[in-house]
Amino acid sequence: MIGVFDSGFGGLTILQNLKKALPDYDFMYLGDNARAPYGSRSFETIYRYTLESVRALFARGCPLVILACNTASAKALRSIQQQVLPFEFPDRRVLGIVRPTAEEIGKFSTTGHIGIFATAGTVSSQSYLIEISHFFPELKVTQHACPMWVPIVECGERGTEGARFFVKKEVEALLAKDPEIDTVLLACTHYPLLEAEIRAALPPQVRLVFQGDIVAAKTVDYLKRHPEMDSRLSKRGGTSFLTSDTAKFFEKGAFLFGMADISAESLTF
Repeated sequence: MIGVFDSGFGGLTILQNLKKALPDYDFMYLGDNARAPYGSRSFETIYRYTLESVRALFARGCPLVILACNTASAKALRSIQQQVLPFEFPDRRVLGIVRPTAEEIGKFSTTGHIGIFATAGTVSSQSYLIEISHFFPELKVTQHACPMWVPIVECGERGTEGARFFVKKEVEALLAKDPEIDTVLLACTHYPLLEAEIRAALPPQVRLVFQGDIVAAKTVDYLKRHPEMDSRLSKRGGTSFLTSDTAKFFEKGAFLFGMADISAESLTF
C-alpha cells in the first residue's frame, strides 16, 4: 500500500487527489489525531511523532509513505530521509508535499508575485521560502498565517457568516502586504474545504492553487520514474484508515472532509 500520513484530518484532502490520480492503487491513511495539531510543537516533538507514524505504516506493509502534512514535511522529512531510511529502511521511501509544490508554484504566476496561506507553524519554518527560492529565485513570495481556518473546518462551520468573515479578513491582510500577488497557494491541507469562501474574497484575477493536484501529479510521475517501487505496490483500489484516537472520533471527523461510511482502526504508539 501507499501510506499517507497527517497529524489529523487535513491529509484526507491529499488522499482524495491521490485516489483520483491512482484509482487502482491501495492506500493506508494514518491520522495522528490524538496528538494533533503539530503546528505549535517543537521540532524535536514533531520529528518524533512523525517518525513513529512512519514506522507504523512501514510495519503494516507500506514501502512508500507520503507525508500529507505541511508541518511534518517542513520539520521532519529531511531528517527521516537522511538519518533513518539509509540505515534502517534502505528499501523504503518517504516523500513530502512541500518540495513538490515548490517545484511547480512559479509556473502559475505571470507577475512573479505569489501569496501563501498556511498555518503559523509552516510559516515560521520558512520551508516554502527556502524551497521556492531553489526553483524560482526571482519570485516574490509573501506568507500569511490563518489561525482560525483550521478550527472553522474541523468545527463544521464552513459556509457560515463567521467563516466568511475570518476568510475575508485574512485574504485582505495578505493582499495588503503585496497588491501585485496574482497567485495564491493553499499550503495547509484543511484550506481547500474553504474554497468557496476564499474564492469569494479573492479578486477574480488572482489564481488559487491547490496542493493536492500538484502532489497527485508528482506522485504519478515518481512511480513512472521508479518502476522498482511501483512493482511493490498492490493495486486493488482499496483504502484503509488508522488513527491514534478512537475509531469513532476519526470516522465522525472524516465525514466533514467528504469521507462518509468509512471504517477506521485505532492504534497506540
